[in-house]
Parts: sequence; C-alpha cells; structure tokens
Amino acid sequence: MEGIGGYTLSEWLLFFYIYCFIGWIWESCYVSARKRHWVNRGFLKGPLLPIYGSGAVVILAAALPLRQYPVLMVLGGMAAATLLEYVTGAAMEALFKARYWDYTGEFLNLKGYICLKSSLCWGVMTLLLVYAVHPPLAELVTGLSPRIRYWASLILTALTAGDFATSFQAAMDFRNLLLRTERLREELKALQARMDQLEVQIAGAGEELRAQYRELQLRRKLHLEKLQSLYSRRVHGLLRRNPGTVSRRHKESLEAIRRMIRERVEKDRK
Repeated sequence: MEGIGGYTLSEWLLFFYIYCFIGWIWESCYVSARKRHWVNRGFLKGPLLPIYGSGAVVILAAALPLRQYPVLMVLGGMAAATLLEYVTGAAMEALFKARYWDYTGEFLNLKGYICLKSSLCWGVMTLLLVYAVHPPLAELVTGLSPRIRYWASLILTALTAGDFATSFQAAMDFRNLLLRTERLREELKALQARMDQLEVQIAGAGEELRAQYRELQLRRKLHLEKLQSLYSRRVHGLLRRNPGTVSRRHKESLEAIRRMIRERVEKDRK
C-alpha cells in the first residue's frame, strides 16, 4: 500500500533510519573535529540522530510533490524542517529543562531554537536530498523485496524504541538532577547567609549561638555531600553525547553538575 510520495510505510521507516545514521556520521565527525576527541553525538546511544532523520522525511514529504518547481521545493522543504526544529527544540526544553542545541547569538535566531543559518542549511539539504542523495537511495530501498523491507523496518524500529526508552529515562534523570541541584544550591545559599550572620554575632556570644553555628556547619557539609552523591552514569553519558547542552533557567546548576562529573571522572582515574 503506497502512501505519501508513492512510498510504503516500511520504505519511509527505512529512509528515516538511513538519514538518522547519515546525520549521526556528519554530526559526530563535525563535533569531534571541533572538540578534538571522539564524540558520539545525539540523544540516543546508538548511531542515529532522529532530528536529521525526521528532518529528511519532512523535507521529502514537503518537497517531492514540488520537485518540478525548484524554488517552491526549496522553500517548502526549508519551512517544513525549520518548523520541525523549532517545535522539537521548544518541546524538549519544556520537558527536560535543557536545550540540546542552542542558536542564541546566531544572526536572526528565534528564541535560540532556530536561526537563519540553520534554515538555509535545511534549504541546501532539500536540494541535495531531492536531486542527488535520495534518488539512488530510494532505488536501493525500493529494490528490496517487501519481506526484507518489512522485517528490516520492524527490527530497526524495535531497537530504536528500546534505545529511545533508556535515553528518555536518562534525560528525565538529568532533568530531576538539575532541579534537585537547584534546590540544594538555594538551600546552601540560605545556610551560608545564616552562617555569615552568626559569624558577626558569635564573638563573645553564649553557647546557644555557637551550637547553632555548629549545626549550620554540619547541615552545610551534608548538603555538599548530597550534591556530590548525585552523580549518574546515564546523565554523564547523555551530557558526553551532547556537549553543547545549555539551560537558561538553571545555568549555574548545570555547571555544578558538570563540575561534579569532572571530579568523579578524575577520582575514578586515580
């Protein structure tokens, strides 16, 4: 049964996974070159970047019917992919309290989710996909027997669903860690402020004030120990795959988490 663009569901799924993989290769190589060490980029643990696969599928669905009109085709593919990037970025930040990409500071950006440069890249990708990349790839996929396409798409979907489930849980762990770190930091600030007040009053003060100060010191120590105990291997892996992660509302807490991870890594190396 044919669907959008004359392709079946299993064919669209295979296109999605192939473009996810191509996007992962490009993004991992690009980020690794910038960081000067290998970075397995992406939300998932496996070699797939869903934003590229989704972007390619959305572009093809919007652009293929317009391939006889190049200008409209590019504009349609660019608009569809840009809308997808904006919605995905906004939804992920609302859910996870962090951004896994951020265009803040880029020329003509919209809330940091999209920008002119990114949209133009989607436009170039539309041209490359429709006229160069997709035709031979489509010939390869449609040349497979229906049985192979069915089982390949089914197996890949099952594997990706499992990866997504664990990666989603890691992102939720990161979200909860971020919020918990924020609370602990606020409590530490309040404790430190109270300790500073007592330090002024403690000279020549009675035992009651000294006892309060010692109690505050102990609570501060316990809070610091709690912060250090929040380390999570899953969160560490997620941040390692997404080194550009930012959080506008919890910037200092994110930096505290990164420091904690660095300290834990250095401790494990010893």
